[in-house]
Amino acid sequence: MIWRALYSLLWRLATPLVRRYLRRRGKKTPAYLEYWDERFGRALNAKHQGAIWVHAVSVGETRAAMPLIQALQQQWPGVPLLITQMTPTGRACAEALYGEQAEIRYLPYDYPQGVHAFLQAYRPRFGVLMETELWPNLIAAAHEQSIPLFLANARLSEKSYRGYRRFAALIRPALRQLTAVAAQSKDDAERLAALGASDPQVCGNTKYDFTPPPAQALLGAEFKQRLGDRPIVVCASTRDGEEALILQAWRAHRPQALLVIVPRHPERFDEVAQLALANGFTLQRRSDQQPVLPETQVWLGDSMGEMFAYYHAADLVFIGGSLMPLGGQNLIEPASIGRPVLIGPSCFNFAEASQIAFECGAACQVSDSDRLVDLINQLLVDAPRRVAMGQAGLAFSKAHRGASQRIVELIASRLSIHE
Repeated sequence: MIWRALYSLLWRLATPLVRRYLRRRGKKTPAYLEYWDERFGRALNAKHQGAIWVHAVSVGETRAAMPLIQALQQQWPGVPLLITQMTPTGRACAEALYGEQAEIRYLPYDYPQGVHAFLQAYRPRFGVLMETELWPNLIAAAHEQSIPLFLANARLSEKSYRGYRRFAALIRPALRQLTAVAAQSKDDAERLAALGASDPQVCGNTKYDFTPPPAQALLGAEFKQRLGDRPIVVCASTRDGEEALILQAWRAHRPQALLVIVPRHPERFDEVAQLALANGFTLQRRSDQQPVLPETQVWLGDSMGEMFAYYHAADLVFIGGSLMPLGGQNLIEPASIGRPVLIGPSCFNFAEASQIAFECGAACQVSDSDRLVDLINQLLVDAPRRVAMGQAGLAFSKAHRGASQRIVELIASRLSIHE
């Protein structure tokens, strides 16, 4: 209790910084200034009580939640759905995927009064926190109000484990108050148990269960037609610092392909465009809605919610967030539609999936941007190897499906005990 009281005090003291952060982000992305009161547990105006509540912090978690939400709705048909996020891009993704069937809100920051008011207003039937959303005040408030709360698709890298361990006095009680924990892998389960989770169950990764909307394949075919006959290399969900490395290596090694860069954060679209131009590349943007000219070297994917369309148009896919020490983004999505995958040295966010993909030949790992572009040149002239990698990716993703149903079965079993 003492540690949580200190934690709550820090939240109160940090309030001016939180507000300043939102205003600063709002200068580049005005959506950060919308629904301001929801972030502080005010103006909740709940449409339903007794909903199934799923919290998915941003875009990746929101998409990963989609097959789980479908399985939950099949298990409990007719029960309202509440989905919360913490980022504008996550909220926009939720509205695109579930807007007609769910109530979509921001989860309040972890102020005791804010999360208490949120749970009182909505009184969810139960809650599901996706991946590693460990908010001590939220979990304590759910426990106090007898609202079952589950951690699903849970992952905890060795790096995150070491960080959480420094605050074990705060995190351990929170993990023990969860109704159940569904971990992605054995290693995740062991680390969560070491932090205090009670008997975490290995259920797998719901990202394997995600089925892209058919419209994305059609849009990908449109992209392919617009981009012409050249090979297409998609650098997906790139992060700050990576584009400069890729562009420099691309200029040095000169692949005979169109480079498609899709930054992870929309507020960086203009920055990346200027970076490409400053490096001497001829650039066009997805948003210009024009056919790509033969002399264009870089096509900027300045759109949201179309990543599978970019994958469908690609001959090779590089996964961003992996050249920098950021843990990498989702390699399962391009593999699931048969695209060869390239990954940088940092992939701890998808450690198990990456290792399996490397071992089965669905993905290759490189140590830096020069080796990345060198491998791209090798693969562009080796169609049989690209085909083999794509087929391995299809088999790899298919073999690991089923996590969503296992999580629902775990939730149902614990609810029967709880009730």
